[in-house]
Amino acid sequence: MKKKLRVSGEQHNITLLQLDANFFYERAIRSLDRFHYDKALKYFQKAVDYEPNNPINYCNMAGVLSEIGKYGESNHILQKVINEIDPDMTECHFYMANNFANMEFFEEAERELLHYLQEDEEGHFLEEAEEMIEFLQYELERPTPLTKVKARAGMYEHIRARELLEEGKFLEAIRMLESITEENPDFLAARNNLALAYYYVGMSAEAKRAIEAVLEQEPDNLHALCNLAIFYHYEGNQEKLKSLTAVLTKLDPFYQEHLFKLATTMGILREHAAAFRHFQRLTKQGEAKKDPCISHFAAIAACNIGRLELAEKYWLMTRSMDEQSPLPDFFLTLLKHMQKEQHIPASMSYSYFSSVEEQMDAWELQARERGIELDPLYKRAYLFWAFADSSREGKLKAIYDLEPCYNDEVEGMLKQFLLQQDEDDYLKRIVMYTLRSMGMKDAFEVVLGGKLLKVDAQRVPTLESSHLTDCDPLWEQVAELALTRTAKRYNAIWQHDMITLWINFLSKGYMTASKLTKIEAWAAALEYLTAKLYNKPITYHEASVRYSTSITTISKRVKEIDAVLGIKGKLKEAPWYMGSRK
Repeated sequence: MKKKLRVSGEQHNITLLQLDANFFYERAIRSLDRFHYDKALKYFQKAVDYEPNNPINYCNMAGVLSEIGKYGESNHILQKVINEIDPDMTECHFYMANNFANMEFFEEAERELLHYLQEDEEGHFLEEAEEMIEFLQYELERPTPLTKVKARAGMYEHIRARELLEEGKFLEAIRMLESITEENPDFLAARNNLALAYYYVGMSAEAKRAIEAVLEQEPDNLHALCNLAIFYHYEGNQEKLKSLTAVLTKLDPFYQEHLFKLATTMGILREHAAAFRHFQRLTKQGEAKKDPCISHFAAIAACNIGRLELAEKYWLMTRSMDEQSPLPDFFLTLLKHMQKEQHIPASMSYSYFSSVEEQMDAWELQARERGIELDPLYKRAYLFWAFADSSREGKLKAIYDLEPCYNDEVEGMLKQFLLQQDEDDYLKRIVMYTLRSMGMKDAFEVVLGGKLLKVDAQRVPTLESSHLTDCDPLWEQVAELALTRTAKRYNAIWQHDMITLWINFLSKGYMTASKLTKIEAWAAALEYLTAKLYNKPITYHEASVRYSTSITTISKRVKEIDAVLGIKGKLKEAPWYMGSRK
């Protein structure tokens, strides 16, 4: 505004100050540059007075208050902006989260930060917010319950949905992926994973429609093509699968994610040469070359095409990257048996579990689903690995399923195990019973209790048997009868525990029990109690028929054994109560 003023009779042109919000804003900024916070605060207040509906002016005031440590006053102004001036100014929640964090009100800071991430579309402070999340997780000692980041347009939710798929929580993943694709129709990765989720729960028609929706927008989408090929494979649609596989085998993707997807798809389709080529490329690229799973998959593919020397190379590589996992050593043991027996199991599956036992269980399940017996080579490799590197429980598991893989090499290894000084005497007794049940006739040597013994394969020593030298020799006939009648139905571990139960009873209660007559009834009682301990279904009637004796007599013998050992009170426990295993 310019006015002509008359001073002392003379005319002068004077420019008057334009006192508005911009004027006081500029003065406030200059004061901030000079660290004059009090003046800056006053000038920002004047700017608010001139433009009371401008949220920026309020935020500037809140910023100065935060700078001088008045976090509560700052939050009061920010709350006013959200409640009264501009509810869509979501960055105020981020500012408030910072103020609460500075006051060490971490729960409140988390609340405001989540509000910001879930509501802010622009994401100007996204990186800073993610850093604050890590800080709050540390302070609160728990994960932040974040379910959505609006500025990432479904990316965060998609990551969580993929985690749900990996955890087997398919219905939760479907709900999340459906929401993502509704809000972001062009999010093709989410549509591909939605197709997989549908397929996992048996919704084949919905899975196909999801894939078709992707291919309509992007006909060359590799993930969709791979998923479609997998669906054709499991449906047995060989005609469509053949033409699609011909296309896929010619591809050599550039990006690691695409390369991994194609490699795993080729493995599922049993195109192992193509799978090996892609996994081999991945072992040489970026982060993938540090991933033990990749080198393991390369080894599996190498086995499937008969390149055992390359399989060894990649399993050694896996072991160097995953020193804590027992899997590489197990697979190297398996590889030695392949080379020794000149036999490779048909189409080894591409999987990498956290334990050898999980890997064995997965193979067993796959074999059952195909209606076949698991290749004995797997069980033999597990046996040798378990007796070399596994725990006591691992060795017991290997013995439990010994029969399908038993041969001369296995027998020789078990005999060597019996001579080891530092091994468990209980395990040795189990091994001796196993050798007997496998039909071995020759005597062998064993170290028990630190002493070298020569053992008749038909008369295996049991726990505390030395206590029974003065007992009626019929006790051995009871044991022999029980072992004979259970030979085809009980494994070596169960048989050993049955005889251990018998020895403990005789050692503790023989002098108070009835005379040792009717060995059939005693043997039937032993089997009955052992079956109960292992939750194996049995009735007195079954036992009476099997041992040709009366139900009443068996029942009496069961009660006599129970009176000494108190077995009924322990039926819910593990069956290892019968004494020391050493």
